[in-house]
Amino acid sequence: MLPRNREFATETTTLPIVNWSVHQMARKTPQADVTHCITVIPGDGIGREVVPAAITVLDAVSAQYGFGLFWDEKNWGSGFYKRYRRMMPIDALDQIARTDAVLLGAVGDPDISDSETLWGMLIPIRRQFDQYVNLRPIRSLPGARSPWSSGADIDFVVVRENVEGEYSEVGGRSYRGTDHESAYQQAIFTRHGIGRLTHYACRLASQRRGRVTSATKSDGLIHTMTFWDEIVQEVAAQHPELQLNSAHIDALAASILTDPEQFDVIVASNLFGDILSGIAAAVVGSVGVSPSANLNPERRYPSMFEPVHGSAPDLVGRGIANPTGAIWAGSMMLEHLGHRQAAEAVVDALTAVIAAGTCTPDLGGTATTSDFTAAVVAELQDGRQSLIIAPSKRAAEFGRVCPRRFADT
Repeated sequence: MLPRNREFATETTTLPIVNWSVHQMARKTPQADVTHCITVIPGDGIGREVVPAAITVLDAVSAQYGFGLFWDEKNWGSGFYKRYRRMMPIDALDQIARTDAVLLGAVGDPDISDSETLWGMLIPIRRQFDQYVNLRPIRSLPGARSPWSSGADIDFVVVRENVEGEYSEVGGRSYRGTDHESAYQQAIFTRHGIGRLTHYACRLASQRRGRVTSATKSDGLIHTMTFWDEIVQEVAAQHPELQLNSAHIDALAASILTDPEQFDVIVASNLFGDILSGIAAAVVGSVGVSPSANLNPERRYPSMFEPVHGSAPDLVGRGIANPTGAIWAGSMMLEHLGHRQAAEAVVDALTAVIAAGTCTPDLGGTATTSDFTAAVVAELQDGRQSLIIAPSKRAAEFGRVCPRRFADT
């Protein structure tokens, strides 16, 4: 749970209609002294331990850089499902729409089907707010133990399609309970979806090292992946300064394990990107260090930020969950909201703390979640503790229901 000295909106509320033109403008024109309202969903398992750690760090850096963060906690997830048979309230998406971003911990419970948890929360949020880019940076951190990297300098990004593709609701089951029972699920790929994702990947690569690798399997998936290849090549041709390579998913997965330094930007479908980013997270030491951003790049709607790791029920209550992925996801949120310097300061602090040997057990250290968090805050503060504003004071200053500042305009 988050500290209870913050004041939060109720689970279900009747909210006024949002003035979307004002809301979009607020997202596109961040200011140094702006206050951002963030939907916080700690979720399940260690999500309820790493999210408070991330908030502690983000409170510290926001105070130093002169902007405000109001945390609107939502007690949604598997616990909510066990009470109400749904992962979040009926008006949950309306509540999220009135905030600037979502910070999510983890979702998953051994007693609940993964299809219920995924399709009951994550996918509705991603699709309602057109978060069509799933961005997953993969970077080696000095001091982080990895069986594959051997000290190599790994720095690439997986750009995954996030709202269509293989994760489709089109399908079903036939002849249930008989010897002829069958299941089918239809992947949906669109020119619009592939094109805008590839444009995003190319723009990102142009700001990095100029290399794009497309994940495919067109030798077997002769309709969808051939279509994917065609559109990726069409879009890449509009960026002649970039180098485009295409690799089959199996060979690409092997190359991430054996030669990860070669990659810059990998663009992939929903399923392929999900698998590749999970493999890549292990290459740099632990899924605990990897963040993820579900982006609406145009900032028309809220984006969602989360660590790659799951709820890890076996770690709950032991105080050893690695909060790096959640903190780094928070850094990505700050950058998306327009606070690049603050975001870079958080990543620099994370890097310095891990390099100094303050690591949780998954990285070979002995630090607890709270030890690691305190070390990151200390690295950020650099002796400037007086800059930190108490969370209770911040909540009081910013008002109880910050979404009203959009609706009343």
